[in-house]
Amino acid sequence: MSGVSIKDVAARAGVSIGTVSNVLNRPSSVSEPNRIKVLEAIRTLGYVRNESARQLRVGRSRFIALVVLDLANPFFSELARGAEETAEAGGHTLLLCSSAQDVERERRHLEMLRQQRVAGIALSPVDTSEQRLAELRTLDVPLVLVDRDDPDGATRSVSVDDVEGGRLATAHLLESGHRRIAVVGGPRGFTQVDQRFEGARRAVAAAGLPLETLVEIVVDRLDIDNGRRQGIRLAGWSPPDRPTAVFCLNDLIAIGVLQEVVQRGLKVPDDLAIVGYDDIDFAAAATVPLSSVRTPKEVLGRSAIRMLLNGTPDAENGAENRGEDDGDLPVVHHDRQVLYLPELVVRASSGN
Repeated sequence: MSGVSIKDVAARAGVSIGTVSNVLNRPSSVSEPNRIKVLEAIRTLGYVRNESARQLRVGRSRFIALVVLDLANPFFSELARGAEETAEAGGHTLLLCSSAQDVERERRHLEMLRQQRVAGIALSPVDTSEQRLAELRTLDVPLVLVDRDDPDGATRSVSVDDVEGGRLATAHLLESGHRRIAVVGGPRGFTQVDQRFEGARRAVAAAGLPLETLVEIVVDRLDIDNGRRQGIRLAGWSPPDRPTAVFCLNDLIAIGVLQEVVQRGLKVPDDLAIVGYDDIDFAAAATVPLSSVRTPKEVLGRSAIRMLLNGTPDAENGAENRGEDDGDLPVVHHDRQVLYLPELVVRASSGN
């Protein structure tokens, strides 16, 4: 039966509208006989609560949103898995949106979510400039940056130390004897990209080597197609000029490079060692198992949603400690920011 109202349920059960409302929202406050009568009336009439109207009345929602950069990237699907599990455990439903690395599309998503009065938003922003972060802080919705941080500490965030990740990958290649290393990633202006490049430079400086040790190759997107294009380029260089190793700023780039150089007859890692970043599920299953900087993808999603629901992730305050259910992952906590430390997983693509 359509169009059944709470008033109809009350009339059928022979109770007041307030009693029906209490059965729906505070059942323990209603006597068992009245509760049984109301529930029987609901079943008989086929009454369905108008959840949208209820949310407008109380001013809050059971929905939490996660806005990511690229759903085609397995990094974000793994992150979303952790976010969804935590949202559901907290009695909420996760709404998943993709900005497709487009600032205007991101703005449209955020405005729609604001109008829907979601309980909170976990966002991987396209732009982390000071001006854009200031704009985001004007949203009248609880917000947590995920896989990004606010340099000023004014916005809550859950992220990874990407400078350290870039340093780990490059130091590994240097320790393996490589002295001409391509670093492939982009676009510039993305916080993670810039930080991973910076980490690579720090590793070279710490080894006392010239910055020219690195051959920095900037691409417009971190995807397999760009990786393939750079793989073709690297395979086409003559051996005296070609880098002996490549650090790719995510695993999709690395997989694309790996596919093309192998297809063109190069041996990995003998002719070209490869290290990726994020350690997505496909990394270990690549034709040559891929060395990669592991980031805690599901943990990032869980921590972001915990921060939205509880104000902080479920971990003790302090300079360094571990999240409650985050295993052995090292993590640094500040008042409003959580920074996880990555680790290097060495496989056959860089010689193990």
